[in-house]
Parts: sequence; structure tokens; C-alpha cells
Amino acid sequence: QVQLVESGGGLVQAGGSLRLSCAASGRSFSLYTMGWFRQAPGKEREFVAAIEWSSVRTDYADSVKGRFAISRDNAKNTVYLEMNSLKPADTAVYYCAGDFLTGGITRDPTNYHYWGQGTQVTVSS
Repeated sequence: QVQLVESGGGLVQAGGSLRLSCAASGRSFSLYTMGWFRQAPGKEREFVAAIEWSSVRTDYADSVKGRFAISRDNAKNTVYLEMNSLKPADTAVYYCAGDFLTGGITRDPTNYHYWGQGTQVTVSS
């Protein structure tokens, strides 16, 4: 069983930065593909970024490419999402997700079995 706990959310002005962290329990974290998703009020959950177990491959939604960076520290069982040049449109609850994926990384949330409880990010204009 894997438990994921996000932290680092908060209120920030447009143009600012935040760093989200997702701490994982369990011995298999280093083998898991990890992803970040977000959900704004009244909208469906959407893919933000993903990183495979070795950190060699990453993937980003077009809306965050060049502004967000996903990384992981397998020794600390933690995945990070560095968010820069934040926009009001980035306001959402951010969730981390993980699973052992033989196919590498994926944007499909149904492929991730483990989810955190979410952390709120609010960007003011």
C-alpha cells in the first residue's frame, strides 16, 4: 500500500512561484511513475506533469510547459512540482498520483492507482 501526501500549496500573486511536494510511503516508490494533476472548480481533473521512475522521461501539459518542472528524489520518496510564472488560470487543487506503469509515463488519470488528498493553489491577479 502506498500513501501520498501533498504539501506546499497556498496563495500567491500572478507571476509568483510555488513548489509542491508529494511525500510517499512504501518501498516501491522508486519504481513508480508519478504524476501531478489539478482540478479547478466546475472542471474535470486535468493532467499537469509526469515523471517516470528513473527521471529520464518527463511529460508536461502544453498549458504549463516552460513554466512548471517536475522532479523526484527517490532516496526521499518525494516528487516535486516547481511552478513559476503562475497565472490565475493555474488556480486549482493539485493532486499527486503514482503507480507502477510498465509503459512508462501516461497522462491518463485512470492509470494511476494511488492518489494524494490534494493541496490548494490559488493565484491572485
